Amino acid sequence: MYKIMIADDHPLIREAISNLVQSTISPCTVLHAESLSDAKTQAQNHDDLDLILLDLHMPDMHGLDGLNQLRHQHPLIPVAILSAEKDKSIMLQAVTAGAIGFINKAQPRDQLCAALRQLLDGQIYLPSEIIQETAPAAADSNSTQPAPEILASLTRKQLLVLERLALGEANKQIAHHLNIAETTVKVHVSAILKKLGVRNRIQAVLSAGNIDFNYYLQR
Repeated sequence: MYKIMIADDHPLIREAISNLVQSTISPCTVLHAESLSDAKTQAQNHDDLDLILLDLHMPDMHGLDGLNQLRHQHPLIPVAILSAEKDKSIMLQAVTAGAIGFINKAQPRDQLCAALRQLLDGQIYLPSEIIQETAPAAADSNSTQPAPEILASLTRKQLLVLERLALGEANKQIAHHLNIAETTVKVHVSAILKKLGVRNRIQAVLSAGNIDFNYYLQR
């Protein structure tokens, strides 16, 4: 049984998304929150939530600050942004801040359904235009996967961190799962970005999508 919260200040939007979620994910319990404070309170009472779908433009959100607050108070609950926002830099900032995805409300129903399934499978979801812009360039290859010698240069701990990054986890979630300090995670992430030759964690996640981590971790 999945448990999903929809946080949006428009009742009709909440109802429409709730109907979409329940028709896509079964069995499923859907909670409704009309503000950031309401979402934080309900998350406190339901720490077994599988996903929070969060609107960026509720009155008490203050943009990404609201996302940061929610992620800080409930670091183990996955949060995805569900918004009409079209600014690509905002989308990237949201994922960098710990959101596991960014879904545009204007997307067709089938794309919204596919995005929900992808998020609940533990993957990051971004609009296709963002993926195209952030994927590392590959002049002589159609694949964005790092070369084997680059992956071989990663330490075991760095591979474990990269594997968690590829699952869409924020630093606090990675620290929890690997039983290390969040500051240590940040050090590993910085080293990973440098070795992979990418500029940010989004590019690292995209480049890690097809890596067989079991192969490299068995070395």
